[in-house]
Amino acid sequence: MRAYYFLLIALGFHAVAGQTEKPAAPAGAIEFLRAGIAAQQHGDNRSAIESFRKALTLQPKMAEAHAALGEALAAIGQLDEAIDQDLQALAIAPDKTAVRMNLATAYFKKNDLANAREQGEALHTAAPSDVAAAVLLGSVYIKMGREAEAVDLLTPMEQGRESNMELEYVLGFSLIQLGRDKEGVPRMEKVAQARHSASAYVVAGASLLHNGKMVGARADLDAAMSLDPTIPGLATMAGQARYAMKDMAASRAAFQVALRANPADPTANLDLGAIRLAEGDYENARPLLELALQLQPKLPLARMEMAKLDAVTGRYAEAAATLEDLVKAEPNWVDAHWELASVYTELNRPADGRRERMIAQELRAKAQDASKDHNTP
Repeated sequence: MRAYYFLLIALGFHAVAGQTEKPAAPAGAIEFLRAGIAAQQHGDNRSAIESFRKALTLQPKMAEAHAALGEALAAIGQLDEAIDQDLQALAIAPDKTAVRMNLATAYFKKNDLANAREQGEALHTAAPSDVAAAVLLGSVYIKMGREAEAVDLLTPMEQGRESNMELEYVLGFSLIQLGRDKEGVPRMEKVAQARHSASAYVVAGASLLHNGKMVGARADLDAAMSLDPTIPGLATMAGQARYAMKDMAASRAAFQVALRANPADPTANLDLGAIRLAEGDYENARPLLELALQLQPKLPLARMEMAKLDAVTGRYAEAAATLEDLVKAEPNWVDAHWELASVYTELNRPADGRRERMIAQELRAKAQDASKDHNTP
């Protein structure tokens, strides 16, 4: 899974004000610049923008005003104008790395990865030990699908900086994306604990869930739920981890949260439908499973659960048709053969039932033999 959404939440890059030489500018321009900076410091970016524009009207070549205006524009999401101001500042003062950091960050937020990479690599070349620049460049590499480069970039910088949570997040995320979960998940969990970060818990928990490590997955996903249950997809994953651990009540609650947020969530519909079916609540199971199938008509698990529901509610012909398709498509699916054997018995087809039961027994024996061979030293 490429959870870029969680990366953007957790990093929260902040633009950096440029430090330049004292401007040779009219006193009025300097006063407007100071007023703008004061407004910025109080979080009033719109007033700051007005003051910086007035300063530039009086002194168009004031690099500090261009840089500060770019920062304020970026803060209110006007990234194209922010980039233009940063470029003008750099044209006047090309050696100002803080302005280039602002520019690279604006490109990153705009998802202009080619320019973000160009500016990030220029920053890293000029200051190889600058952690903030390296973290930004690593984040660009991640969004470009070049996680190995992010790992190569950040690993040498980690020693002595293990408490830098931005670095640990980007490095941990990259390692997880490369399948190096044993290295990546502990870093991500460290970030989650240090920052009380729901998104970091989600990244770690999703990785553990994907790899079948349900105890750790549940712990991380439950922690994320306690911090921010509104993260898209989180409640569904938390429900899956709880379901795998046979905690049906907690699983049901999580899936209900997921469906309140997104009634068309196919996984939540399927798994909550399966829980209702297992509990014997056939009336409420059916609409959930029907919607899951409507959303993903060819999903084998959804078809299997519907076949089970049809069987227990006496719709044996429908159940048989579905199960016959499933064993044809997936002939080694033991549970499908068992279910089909039971349905054939109900349809008074004993020979077909015996055949399916024998197939299921043979498949199970082969699986047990393979497991023994695998565990033999």
